Amino acid sequence: MSRTLILMRHAKSSWDDFLQPDHARPLNARGRTSAAAMGNWLRDNGYLPDELLCSTAERTRETYARLGITAAKTRYEDALYHAGADVMLRVLQTAEANTILMLGHNPGIAYFAEMLAKKTTHHPRSSDYPTCATTVFHFGLNSWSDVKFSQGTVVDFAIPREVIAAQPDST
Repeated sequence: MSRTLILMRHAKSSWDDFLQPDHARPLNARGRTSAAAMGNWLRDNGYLPDELLCSTAERTRETYARLGITAAKTRYEDALYHAGADVMLRVLQTAEANTILMLGHNPGIAYFAEMLAKKTTHHPRSSDYPTCATTVFHFGLNSWSDVKFSQGTVVDFAIPREVIAAQPDST
């Protein structure tokens, strides 16, 4: 059986209110545009999740909402807020559906993507994993409980700047 993981960093967040707690920061205008563009990219490429695993932070929740896609099962996980790769792996091992969208934060999500891949992508931005960066992995697994590091085949990688530039109405 094949399993698919869509691993996405939240879109660009706002720093308009420096007194606002980090967990409560929403997206800024660029982040809202990027999230919508990445939602279109996911749909256009048939990368639609059956289950969402998402940090509880406002910016991850808003990123998911602005993607304009819905998963049959949605789980907001406190453990994914600024999680390291080991915690992200443990959360992923609890997933149930075939196609998972996991939304989290850097630096953990960049390291998690690197650790999951059998071979890393050659995209110049994959190592710094900019906001709303997305890697799509395939795994030959019967259950997510069997997932380990270095098992994922990178199928695709995208960042909003390139996705937006490739849209027909971009100038």
